Amino acid sequence: MSESRANPPLHYRLDDLRVDVARQSVIRNGSQVLDVSGLSFRLLHCLLAQGTRVVGFDELITQVWAPAHVNEETVTQRVRLLRQALGDDGRQARYLRSVRGQGYQLCSEPVAEDTAATLTPVSKHRLTFSVAALLMVSAGIAWWKWPVFHTGTISPLLLRAEHYAGIGQQDNNERAIALYHQRLQEAPDDVQALLGVARAQAARLCLYNGSREDADEAQALAEAVIARQPRLAAAHAVLAYAHDCRGEVEAAISGYERAVQLDPSADASRASAAYLYARQGRLSEALATNLAVRRPEHLRFWELQVASNLDLLGYTTAAETRYRRSFQLYPDNVFSNLAWPTFLYEHGRAGEVQAALDEALARRTEHAALYLLATELALQRGDLAVARAQVQRARALKPHASLPTTLAWVTGAELKPPAAVLLEHSAALRAGLAQGSDPVDGLDAALLAELAGYRHAALAALQAAVAAGYRDAGYLRVSPLFAGLRDDPGFASVLAMMETAVAADRTRVNTTGQLPRDADTVTVAR
Repeated sequence: MSESRANPPLHYRLDDLRVDVARQSVIRNGSQVLDVSGLSFRLLHCLLAQGTRVVGFDELITQVWAPAHVNEETVTQRVRLLRQALGDDGRQARYLRSVRGQGYQLCSEPVAEDTAATLTPVSKHRLTFSVAALLMVSAGIAWWKWPVFHTGTISPLLLRAEHYAGIGQQDNNERAIALYHQRLQEAPDDVQALLGVARAQAARLCLYNGSREDADEAQALAEAVIARQPRLAAAHAVLAYAHDCRGEVEAAISGYERAVQLDPSADASRASAAYLYARQGRLSEALATNLAVRRPEHLRFWELQVASNLDLLGYTTAAETRYRRSFQLYPDNVFSNLAWPTFLYEHGRAGEVQAALDEALARRTEHAALYLLATELALQRGDLAVARAQVQRARALKPHASLPTTLAWVTGAELKPPAAVLLEHSAALRAGLAQGSDPVDGLDAALLAELAGYRHAALAALQAAVAAGYRDAGYLRVSPLFAGLRDDPGFASVLAMMETAVAADRTRVNTTGQLPRDADTVTVAR
């Protein structure tokens, strides 16, 4: 069953396993989520594409590891890890067998299932935390359509890959990755293909519920290009994006700024830097940088990012116009579908937010943040059963991320660990803030500390988040997750810290005349 189609299958069934290529998920018997990600998932996908044909070491190295150079021992070790993840025994193989002196093959014929059925498995309990920022319901947007730099004759494979990568949907991102790898088999040193696959790999984590390993591989590819062409702006932009997707804010900003320095026309990098300035609480600088974008019409959701800046600065009406318009115009984009219901939620418009969320989910938007928002709405209604079900959906999409796990413990969907463990994880997240991680991690740290019964530590974590740049007072005011802290004077102090910082940024914006023309009314109590 070797694949030669332009659009390879994105769903397979192998024995009792269901494999979703776009989501990088492997589920046994319809409910048990298996921990198969990164290179292990890519190896499995490669074997699925070949049916029961024996796939040799050289072919596996080319398909799975290229352009990196590895040996047969690396393949053997990765096969061992894949078997462990699948619960397979090499001596009595059920899924994957060794063929002595030749390579590996599947034990049974995989069945391609090109359907778009939604998977909603219940994730198993894990204690794996990631400091990489998960897009929470209060988070911003990083979704730029990256520019492409061509020289000489353009490969048809490369053109097709860039076409799929530019659509901005999960299935097409996977098709782009496959086509970039095909191009690299033809021309291993093709810089555009190397950067293209690196960018798409990072997007797996940033946009489509992938693993940290995807961004690690993207970083390695971008650094390899920079070593050969240190002044190539596009390579620095891709490296920054890999850092960005792991929540490494300072490193990402440095990379984006370097890309703009090398190429002043690099609007995607300029806008991405602006997004991160806002994450650091530098709102006036973020808005000025967004408004300095030279060709915003080439950045499909530039307007949505400007809306986020205006919203945090208190210009609610101007922000709402942009959020609503984006939700209407871009029904296929995950962040348009996140931003509008999130805006309604944070402004306390309970009568509208559920309808907007339902519409976003009806558009087949699969993102953990939407299910976390659904979790909070259920908690507001006092519907604990629905809250637990929704947080488990988020856990299934982001099994390695910290925040869905925290909310699973908060809601009782999963048994929480001892207080000492909760405090240890809370401290690790706070330590990450000092090293430039996303300020949202401070909110996660606060939830963990409160869950452990340490209110003072929870408030200290919120203060650390504000010090790192968190500015979304509206979310803290409405979220049921922080209801237990609102009667503490320390919580009011946290809100006051944010309001003071935002007021200073608003003054700077007004003084420099940076505002769009329609942003003339301020709603002070954000």
